[in-house]
Amino acid sequence: MNTPMTVAEALRQASSAGLPRAEAHYLLQAVLACSRSWLIAHDTDALTPEQQQRFEHWLTQRLDDVPLAYLVGEKEFFGLTLQVTPDTLIPRPDTEVLVHWALERMEGLTAPRVLDLGTGSGAIALALASRRSDAVIHMVDASAGALAVASANARRLGLKVQAHLGSWFEPLAGQARFDLIVSNPPYVAGNDHHLRALRHEPRSALTPEGNGLSDLGHLTQHAPDWLSPGGWLLLEHGWDQADAVASLLQERGFGDVSLRHDLGGQPRASGGRWAG
Repeated sequence: MNTPMTVAEALRQASSAGLPRAEAHYLLQAVLACSRSWLIAHDTDALTPEQQQRFEHWLTQRLDDVPLAYLVGEKEFFGLTLQVTPDTLIPRPDTEVLVHWALERMEGLTAPRVLDLGTGSGAIALALASRRSDAVIHMVDASAGALAVASANARRLGLKVQAHLGSWFEPLAGQARFDLIVSNPPYVAGNDHHLRALRHEPRSALTPEGNGLSDLGHLTQHAPDWLSPGGWLLLEHGWDQADAVASLLQERGFGDVSLRHDLGGQPRASGGRWAG
């Protein structure tokens, strides 16, 4: 009969396999449903066979670059715990700059109408709803799986949003114009070497292929048809795409074109105001 593995032994196994200590702690905490302090104080406690099997399975997957969020099934974003699955892109902290900017643009508006395109897990839409309960927020995604996750997150968090299945603006027929449109669309170039490390996330949510600008161009081109006079379009993009996105906005006729930087100081979001 195999001797049960202790907490300390599980952590040593993970370390020997090459997993960073912080990630090993995170996985084991999720397996045991405990805090980090409990884990440290109980390093001689034994795992059950089921816990050991789950930990070793997760360890193998993590060493194959499966994101931690997919293994444990959740990710924190803007103070919200969101469920995530392989149907959704994993929310990144850098996207919070887009949320902060959107909240600024909503200041002074009563019951603003807001649209989040390509919502994924619902991160942006739900973050905005958590701060502006008066806002009328719509979220769109072309993936039925992703939209199901976003809708489930909304229900679990008790946040009111309206979900639409379809590509970009297509499912919005009959809707009134919006005061604000936000999007974190696919923007990674199709030949970017970073896609290899991101291979477990939905490729269609990461890249539109080509130079990465096609969806950004589509949104910039068609957003004015859905914006109220004075409404804003805010877009996340790659660190090296700021000039290109600014040109797209200006060429389409947006005014007050401006840029925001992410937590690492990189150009991360560009936006403009539609004068109508």
